[in-house]
Amino acid sequence: MDISMIGPALVLGLGCIGSSIGCGIAGMACHAVMSRVEENHGQFIGMSAMPSSQSIYGFVLMIIMRNNLKGDATLSPMGAIGIGLSVGLALLFSSIYQGMCAASAIQASAKQPAILGKTYAALGIVESFSLFAFVFAILLI
Repeated sequence: MDISMIGPALVLGLGCIGSSIGCGIAGMACHAVMSRVEENHGQFIGMSAMPSSQSIYGFVLMIIMRNNLKGDATLSPMGAIGIGLSVGLALLFSSIYQGMCAASAIQASAKQPAILGKTYAALGIVESFSLFAFVFAILLI
């Protein structure tokens, strides 16, 4: 049994699971708010898609890890599992919490449209943790 692809699969799978949950949470808030307000629908939709970026990080790491494992093999299969699991979990939780932040931002900006731009600060802060995990994983590989 070849275990070398478990790590790349973990980072991709966990990142995509988190992105789908986060986008789902934000999307539900987006739909509820769009039924009550007449403007900013496009901005609400864009905000609800923000947690999808973590699946891209997972995809890129999957490719890098796979190529490293098949190439000169400086990354061991067990090292890939460790990196894949830890970074995958970071992406998963970051996506979920970013979806929650987006949901509250959508609801808050429906009541006070002037704060919409300011709500992106919290979304960016949560995103930064997935970026840290992504960059640090690349440094480990």
